[in-house]
Amino acid sequence: MARTAKIERKTKETEIKLSLNIDGNGTLSGNNPIPFFEHMLDHLSKYSLMDINLDLNGDFSIDCHHSVEDVGIVLGDAIKEAIGDKKGIYRYGSQTLPMDEVLTTVAIDLSGRPYFKYNGPSLTKMGKFGIYDSELTLEFLHKLSIHAGMNLHVFVMSGENRHHIHESIFKALGFALRQAVSFDEKRKNEIPSTKGSL
Repeated sequence: MARTAKIERKTKETEIKLSLNIDGNGTLSGNNPIPFFEHMLDHLSKYSLMDINLDLNGDFSIDCHHSVEDVGIVLGDAIKEAIGDKKGIYRYGSQTLPMDEVLTTVAIDLSGRPYFKYNGPSLTKMGKFGIYDSELTLEFLHKLSIHAGMNLHVFVMSGENRHHIHESIFKALGFALRQAVSFDEKRKNEIPSTKGSL
C-alpha cells in the first residue's frame, strides 16, 4: 500500500499544494520562491528519501513567516496522513551529523504526542539568508512537530557558521525521519507501542 498524501491549504496569507511519497527517492520538486528554504527542504527530502512536490504562494511582500510556517503545517499533516496507523514502523529515529565545525543531533518519536525542543546557538540572532529570516527554521520545526504528531528534539552541540548550522539541522532531520518511518522486519504487523496504539 502506497504511503502517500496530498494536502492543500489556502488562507488569506498563503496558498499551498503539497504531495508526499514517503517511500520515494528523495526528490524535491515544484515551485518555492524562497531560495534558502528551497535549499533546506531539498536536504530534508534527499536524506529522508521522501519525494516532496511543493507549490507555494504567499504574502512575500510582507515577509516569509506565514509561508514557512504553513509549509511546516502542511508537511506535518502529510506525514501524519501518509504513515497511517504506524503499524510496523520503527517510530523512533535519530541522527548525529557532523558538518565541518558543526555537530548536530536530531531525535524524533512519531508518538502522536507533539513536542519540540531546540538547544543550541540562537537562531533568532543570525539575520537573513536572502529573504529568509533565520528564526523561521524554529517556526517550521515547531509547526512540523505539532502537525505530524512528532516529538522532535534538535541539539546543535557546536558550530559557528550559520549556514552550516541550518543545513545540519535539515540533513539530520531527514536521516531521523528516514529511520523512524522505515519498517522493522521483526515487527511487521505490530504497532510500535506497549499500549497497542499510537
